[in-house]
Amino acid sequence: MLEPIDTNIWHATHHFGAYGVPITSRMTVVCLPERKLLVHSPIPLTREMQTQMDALGSVAFIVAPNLMHHLFLGPMAQAYPDAEVYGPRGLRKKRPELHTLKDLPEAAQAPWLPELEHLAFEGFPAGKESIWFHRPSSTLIVTDLVQCWQGPLPWRATAYAVLSGVRQKLAVPRTVQALVRDRQAAARSAKRLLEWPFTRIVVGHNSVIETDAHDLMANALKVF
Repeated sequence: MLEPIDTNIWHATHHFGAYGVPITSRMTVVCLPERKLLVHSPIPLTREMQTQMDALGSVAFIVAPNLMHHLFLGPMAQAYPDAEVYGPRGLRKKRPELHTLKDLPEAAQAPWLPELEHLAFEGFPAGKESIWFHRPSSTLIVTDLVQCWQGPLPWRATAYAVLSGVRQKLAVPRTVQALVRDRQAAARSAKRLLEWPFTRIVVGHNSVIETDAHDLMANALKVF
């Protein structure tokens, strides 16, 4: 079920396994003017969740935030055929059966402005992740670029988090760092990201950071 984060922004988590590691993935829903909903990083849509979203507004936009978080894009688009479906450049080649999928627009031309803004994070071609900022709630939405695995976890998840450098702290996982191909471009994107006045970070896996969010993100991005 969707749970509120702040005014006009909600989230829900999906539990699954990857390479034997138990993982959670987070979907975020933002309500824009005229009760238009943007669904970020879709997870499996249950009947209860669909009823809940329909009560909040009409799904206008469905977004895959990077080249990895797209598995449930199709079912969400089928449930909401009038919604515009977006993903990073390269995803249409990866998912040719998604005929309505479009490349994310340039940030200055996005239809979800001004309440919601996005930034294509450069230097990480394997992910092509977009970072999102919900200005009314001062909330930053990230997916895989930075992670923070907190709380009790199964031992395999704990081992992965420790090895990746994201156990109990916000950091760029070592797996992501290894895939960065242009550190100067990544540094430019990091600088632009930190210009947003966010006070909360909704992370795609495990955590929502409510305290010292901006300082923690600045420290995490020092690797660039």
